[in-house]
Amino acid sequence: MTEAILNQQELTKKNIEQLLVQLTNAYQKTKSDRQEITTQFPPEDEEFSLLEEIELLTVNLRGYASQVQFTGQIANAVEAVEQLHAMRILNVPQVARFFFDSNDKYEQMKNYLRMLDYLRLLLLEYLHAEKQ
Repeated sequence: MTEAILNQQELTKKNIEQLLVQLTNAYQKTKSDRQEITTQFPPEDEEFSLLEEIELLTVNLRGYASQVQFTGQIANAVEAVEQLHAMRILNVPQVARFFFDSNDKYEQMKNYLRMLDYLRLLLLEYLHAEKQ
């Protein structure tokens, strides 16, 4: 790898690490949103509720980010890239409905979701730089 790519990858890694901290803080700020979302967005015919879908996205993305943070790589990178492409936040029907049907409400949760999607993009960028 060239030095420029290594530097870019290191910058992306630092950005991922900072975003993990910001996500923790942002999640704590969503407490009142989460309580209201539980009652306002019950599961319809889906397997998981809106909050459960958000938790699944969070666990998966934070898991990849933690691998980058602690080992500097992601196991099964090819599979991870495929999963990260498929994990678009708005590809989850409940999340998309919530995001666009709740108008100006739940801005803390929407901000958290935007940050999650940004983390997903950073992880893809990191993996792309790793391949070069």
